[in-house]
Amino acid sequence: MVKVIVQHRVADYDRWLPVFTEHEAVRRTHGATGHSISRDVSDPNSVVIVNEFATLEGARAFSQDPSLPEAMAAGGVDGAPQVWIANEAETRAY
Repeated sequence: MVKVIVQHRVADYDRWLPVFTEHEAVRRTHGATGHSISRDVSDPNSVVIVNEFATLEGARAFSQDPSLPEAMAAGGVDGAPQVWIANEAETRAY
């Protein structure tokens, strides 16, 4: 499984989340199979999103989708995000 991991700060999480949710259709178009969102405990407006994709090609296409900058601006993303595309090496639950 391929993951697109994004870290950025948003002006207001409650304003950002509906925009992120609306953008799900675009993620699905590129083969996204799910996501998780984590918030920094000391700054809840700093978020890390892990998007899961079926293929590397889909992950790359999503990360370059022309609608992404507009969605980020509409959601109030502050500054440039940090983005990683990674192959899952291991998952273990305890």
